[in-house]
Formats: sequence, C-alpha cells, structure tokens
Amino acid sequence: MEQYIPDAIFYLFVFCFVVQKGFLLIQQRRLAAYRLPDQDLETVSLPISVIISARNEAGNLPKFLPSILNQEYPDFEVVVVNDCSVDDTPHVLQELSKNYPHLKLVTVTEHPRFKTGKKFALTMGIKAAANEHLLFTDADCVPASPQWIARMAANFTGSTEIVLGYSPYIKSSGFLNAFTRFETLRTGINYLSAAIGRNAYMGIGRNLGYTKSLFFKCKGFASHLHVLAGDDDLFVNRNATADNTVIEIHPDAFTFSESKESLSAYYRQKKRHMGVGGLYKNEHRRMLSLEAITGFLFYISLGLAIFFRKEPYIFIVAGAYVVRLITQVIVYHQSAKKLTGTGLVWFLPVYDLLCNVYLIVFGLIGTFIKTTRWK
Repeated sequence: MEQYIPDAIFYLFVFCFVVQKGFLLIQQRRLAAYRLPDQDLETVSLPISVIISARNEAGNLPKFLPSILNQEYPDFEVVVVNDCSVDDTPHVLQELSKNYPHLKLVTVTEHPRFKTGKKFALTMGIKAAANEHLLFTDADCVPASPQWIARMAANFTGSTEIVLGYSPYIKSSGFLNAFTRFETLRTGINYLSAAIGRNAYMGIGRNLGYTKSLFFKCKGFASHLHVLAGDDDLFVNRNATADNTVIEIHPDAFTFSESKESLSAYYRQKKRHMGVGGLYKNEHRRMLSLEAITGFLFYISLGLAIFFRKEPYIFIVAGAYVVRLITQVIVYHQSAKKLTGTGLVWFLPVYDLLCNVYLIVFGLIGTFIKTTRWK
C-alpha cells in the first residue's frame, strides 16, 4: 500500500499545479495586462458625496479627515456618521465643521433594544447624502492625492454604477506589516482582475463608489444585514454586473491606511472579513474555494513529495514548482507596478506559502466562529 502513496501525492500535486497555473494565466494576468485609460479631470464635475462611518475615531479624524475635506474637486460634500462613539469624536467633528462648511454630521446613538453596526451607520449616511454618486472610505484612511475624488468620479459614466478602488496599507517596519501589505496586494490582484473580466465579486470599503439609486433599488444591505461585516464586499457581490462595474487604479486614486500593529488586532479584523465569504454567490464561492484549497494542497503535496523523494517524481515536482514561481513572479510584478507594491514580490515564495495557509485557517475560523462587533 505504501508504494502507492507517492503516486497519489504526485497526481494531487499535478492537479493543484494545473489549477494554480490556470488562475495565474487566465484570471490574475488580466490586471497585469490592464492599461490605465486616459482621463480628462478638468471636465469632471459630477456632484459627489463622500461617506465615512466613524466609531471612536477621535484620534484619527484630525489626522486623516482634512485630506478628504481639502480635495481639489468643484462640487462635493463629506458626510461623517458618528456611530455611537463614547470618546471625543463628537467634539472633534464639531470643531472641524466650523472650518469646513461642506462637512455634514450625522449622529447614531445606541438603542437598548437595537444593536447598531457599520451597515446601519452607512445607511444613515447614505440617506443624509445630498448627491446621487457616493464614495466610501474609512476614518483612518488618507487619499494618495488631492485628485482622489476626481479620479473616482470620472468613472461614473454611461451604465457605470459601481467603481472599485484600491487601498493599500502604509509601509512601516515589521513582518506583520509586510505580510499585510502582500495579502492586500494579492487580494487586489484577484478582485480587480475579476472586475476587468466582467465578473466582479467584491470591493474594499476603504475605497469604493456606487450610486444612491443602486443602493435603494437593491434594498441596501437588507439581504445580509444579519452579519456585521460585508458592507463592502457583499454589497458588490450581490449587485455588480458585467456592465455596471469598473475599476480605478491610478496611483492618485488610492487611499492608504495604517495596518494593524498586533496579531490580536489582525486576527479580529480577518475573522470579521473571512466570515462573510459563505454568503458570496455560488460561482464566486466555488472559484475562491478552488483557488484557496488547491493553493494549500499545492504546498502540502510539494512537501510530501520532497519527503518521499521518489524518482522521477521529485524532479518533476521541483521543476513544476519553479515554473509556477517564475510565472507568479512575472504576473505579480506587472500587477504590483500598477499597485505600487513591487518590493513585496521579492519575498513572494515566503508570503505566498503563508497566504495559502492563512486562507484555509481564517476560512475555517470565519465559518465556525462568528464575530460580535465590527470595531
């Protein structure tokens, strides 16, 4: 019986290799080959409402909000929802509103019999917004340039109802920061490539746009209001079509935020995010599950093949690993140049292995351990 074990491991490896190579060449390569469209920002003047939900953000608001309030755009408002804050957030917002008349404040208070969350706060902000076209970001985010609104707004043409932006993390010291930035890069390559292929399945709430009419036509967050997370990816997953969704990845249109500094904070964040994957459309759930499982088994079968050292399997497996790695480096490097993350590609073998383990671990955690708070 033992003589058949290396054979089975080899065939499993080959299957995983073919699937992973297919994802690289068919799916992820789309972003690598994507060319930024020309935009004439001087002609963009669509009224825009920027919506931010802020809970206990007294430390971040003075640091980041002015960069949004000072955007170089002719017609916009910034709607900040004070979501049941118990710190100095209300006072900070009141002080900022004295200098920025286009800052609109909305307050949500805790109800003893009704558990509020980010989706409720965003809904209140959307209702209070004066404009049809909405942009979303977080209180701890800073736009890459004063043209963030203009770059995002320029995409609201024709049938476009959803604009997917990109939001990397600010580079700092430490392995956790580097891994977080790589995981964000990998996620960006996947969801932006899917949108280019007219099959968008998620967006990032730190940099996202959609229309007010789409929100109410699709009954907002009603279909997934029972889960705390998913105000961004689940909304896009349910409402994106082949014709109504575009991407915006000009470097001036990025929004940056600070990554989590501790493993416990990172764990809480990822547990919340991964817990909504089971609510994606079936086709997207199958696609993401296939990529995650074959990526994990690719490394498991690779390790076992090395352990058994059966010839000629060991040489074929080693060669296939090198081929996949070279392909991955080429595809990721081309995409990373667009997403300003080329330095991360040099450590791809380590980060990719950890990412594939992380996807399985947090996928299981998100499935069986439910989060009870959004912040």
